[in-house]
Amino acid sequence: MSSIIDKAVEALQGKVSGGFDGSAKFVIEGEGAIVLDSQGVRAGDEDTSVTLTASAETFEGMMNGEVNPTMAFMSGKLKIDGSMGEAMKLASILG
Repeated sequence: MSSIIDKAVEALQGKVSGGFDGSAKFVIEGEGAIVLDSQGVRAGDEDTSVTLTASAETFEGMMNGEVNPTMAFMSGKLKIDGSMGEAMKLASILG
């Protein structure tokens, strides 16, 4: 597992301390994937309701508040495959 994935798991854990009442996967291009669900946050590549794909730079920006997830999606920096409802719930958590 890459150090970027390790840092991403840590960053997401801080944002969703109580878990997430859905299932989502973040794919960080060229690095790996992170699963977020009711059990918490972990590196993994299981099937989820929604998959969000972004570069490491875009993901880091979303975690530190410099990149708005909705704007990243609108500008093509964030790709969403699956449930838009789950993606919207996740966007509200990420800010």
